[in-house]
Amino acid sequence: MQETTRIFGIRAVIEAIESGESIDKIFIQKGLSGSLFHELNRHLKSGNYNISYVPVEKLNKLSKGNHQGVVANISPVSYISLEKLVEQANHSSTPPTFLLLDGLTDVRNFGAIIRTAECCGVSGIIIPEKGSAPINADTVKTSAGAVFKVPICKVNHILDAVYHLQTYDISVVAATEKTDDVIYDLDLKKPVAIVMGNEAKGVSNSILKSVNHKAKLPMLGSIASLNVSVACGAFLYEVVRQRL
Repeated sequence: MQETTRIFGIRAVIEAIESGESIDKIFIQKGLSGSLFHELNRHLKSGNYNISYVPVEKLNKLSKGNHQGVVANISPVSYISLEKLVEQANHSSTPPTFLLLDGLTDVRNFGAIIRTAECCGVSGIIIPEKGSAPINADTVKTSAGAVFKVPICKVNHILDAVYHLQTYDISVVAATEKTDDVIYDLDLKKPVAIVMGNEAKGVSNSILKSVNHKAKLPMLGSIASLNVSVACGAFLYEVVRQRL
């Protein structure tokens, strides 16, 4: 399986889109124009791509070649659809566990979470199409190769995934300090989905209003919160403990 590939040039990116490559992010020079760029733009409007408009200096750092104002990161993994992910998990002999990452941005946290998820038998990880940490070489390394073993799904909005999972009677639990309930008091033996939030902001309010349960970890020290990958590990291993 390939590591993250960075391609540059408008034509190269168009060909990657047309061939169905999994594109993590596209960097486009601010103010770019021309007929070839308009052709690229038509392709971009037909899909939901993670695009950043950046100054040319940023592109020059990303690529040493003639980038023509466009650079793209190709993901080293192929993503699975939410529908297929749920269908596969429901055919498993054990209750499925899903992990939803709401705006996680640090690639090393992402990699560490994927590694823990694989160790805990997580059925799949769900991330948003935009605003999420990419799967790049650092993610692959930190995950210790687990990124190639756990199905990963990209959705337009995490909230849509919450609703979809709930239609299958999958209980959705958000990890948040904005509750009096601790994770150890919940019944996690049935199908469950755990939502972990952004490193700084936590789980977004719209999701907190829509989940089945909110839960936290007891904090006995003076520091108010754990690193998100550590907290995620504690949540997932409580699922494992209850099911053993």
